[in-house]
Parts: sequence; C-alpha cells; structure tokens
Amino acid sequence: MSAEPYLILFDVDGTLVDSQRMIVACMETAFRAFDREPPSRQQTLSIVGLSLEDAFMRLVGDDLDAPIRAMAARYKQAFFDLRASADRDEPLYPGAREAIGLLSRRPDVLLGVATGKSRRGLQSVLDHHGLTGTFVTLQSSDDHPSKPDPSMVLEALRETGVKPERAVIIGDTTYDIEMGRAARINTVGVSWGYHEVERLTAVGAEVILNDYAELEPALARLFQWR
Repeated sequence: MSAEPYLILFDVDGTLVDSQRMIVACMETAFRAFDREPPSRQQTLSIVGLSLEDAFMRLVGDDLDAPIRAMAARYKQAFFDLRASADRDEPLYPGAREAIGLLSRRPDVLLGVATGKSRRGLQSVLDHHGLTGTFVTLQSSDDHPSKPDPSMVLEALRETGVKPERAVIIGDTTYDIEMGRAARINTVGVSWGYHEVERLTAVGAEVILNDYAELEPALARLFQWR
C-alpha cells in the first residue's frame, strides 16, 4: 500500500444492489399496518438513502399524528421477514461485483460503504453477496445523522486516514452527492438508481456512470491514475 491511498465509498441501495421491490413492499406494509394509504412507488424511491425515521417523516407529510417510530419499526420487521424468506430480492447491479473486484486488487485503493441502511441490514447484504471483508470502513445509519449530513464520509476519512481530495462517493441519489460535496470529496453519480440523472447533475455530481464498466476509467480520470 502506498503512503497515500485512495478511498472509494459506495452507497448501497440503488447503487450496489437493486432493492426497490423490497423497499416498496415493506413501505406498503408499514403504512397499511397503521391504516394509512401507502406512498406511491415514486414517492418511496425518492427517499431511499435517508435514515429510516427521516424517510418516514418526509413521506407522512402533514400527518402529524403518524407514529413515525412505530412505522419505522414495522418497516424493519417487514424487511427482516422478507430477507429470511424465499421472496428476497436484492440482486447486485450488473457489473458491480466485477468493478469491486477490479478496484480491490489495486494496492493503492481502499473500499468503503456509506449507507442509510442499519448495520444489521448492511451486514445482511454483504453476507448474502459474499462481500464481507471487502470494505475496510462501513458507515451506516445506526451511527450517523441522515444523509446528506457529511458525518459518514468524515468518519470514513478519519478511520482510513485518507485525504478528502483522494476520496470519492459513488451514489444514485442527490443525498449521496450532497453528502460528498459537504465533506469536500469527489462525487460520482449512477444513472441506474432511484434519482434522475438531471437531479444528480444539478447538485454537483462530477461524473455520471451509465454502466459499472465505466467506473475504473472514470476514477482514473478523476485521480489521474496511470
């Protein structure tokens, strides 16, 4: 490892794994459990990346009587149940595994995760896809304010000792890009996730990927790798 490593941080939902069907199903379960009309699929996907209670607060809007904590707990239980069933549906996006493998073989690169998932949820995804041990820093909603607060990125930088200018966040939502900019690191958006490319560009994504095959070349340009 060189004295000056690079840190590549990945968001999870909408960036590494396509969990939208489970997210929408569990959100519907949580709302119906408390006799409330579930949000639309588009509304639900718009809050992916936020910490769970923050997401519910946005989705309930003016419903000041909504039991936010109880609804969030019901959502978590629904997700836990789905993960334990034959209906689990959290595939890696095409090319994600190969891109991670390519980067992990570079001696000057450290990999990390910054996600709105809980630690339990994140570990479940890593175990399910055989990625446990791949990432040297794991930042989750259990230990930080919701994105776009830069806390996750700042802690990842502290843990790894990497300078901000040698770090990047790869994400599919404006929350990821805004978090990265607040922490003064590089930002890369992906077109296959839950927020439109126009929104990612508007908040400052430096690069937009249309395929994971574009990741390593994009990082080479950002960091001027040989």
